[in-house]
Amino acid sequence: MIHSDTIKLLRECNAGIKMGVASIEDVVDHVKDSGMYNILNKSREDHNALGSKTRQLLNDYDDSGKEPNPLAKGMSKMKTSFKLTVNDTDAAIADLMTDGCNMGVKSLSKYLNQYAAAEEQVKDIAKKLIKIEEQLSVDMRSFL
Repeated sequence: MIHSDTIKLLRECNAGIKMGVASIEDVVDHVKDSGMYNILNKSREDHNALGSKTRQLLNDYDDSGKEPNPLAKGMSKMKTSFKLTVNDTDAAIADLMTDGCNMGVKSLSKYLNQYAAAEEQVKDIAKKLIKIEEQLSVDMRSFL
């Protein structure tokens, strides 16, 4: 059970990181405020660093990981495109990012509880990812 939960939680973290990075990349070129740009760029770097850890651990377990849900990814991209077409402002970007972070925290918390038998090292990765998402949400509030 520990091995199974460990791999499943790693897969979810890996997919969440990919979704987070893709979301940041979808909006970063539209950002006008340099402070917001720096916050998003730092968060992308944090996501990528954690992504490297998850990929290494997945490789150690001979697992290829998991892609984000295609429907969720597509819907996110469509929402972002539509919202920025209608309202291409930093406030709109902050709103999109805050919503995405909140969904990420909710999903990761669910998986952390669901795969409670996962190894502590992997649970720590999930907790770090939750903190990264929570911090980005907090940082975006000043731009709403």
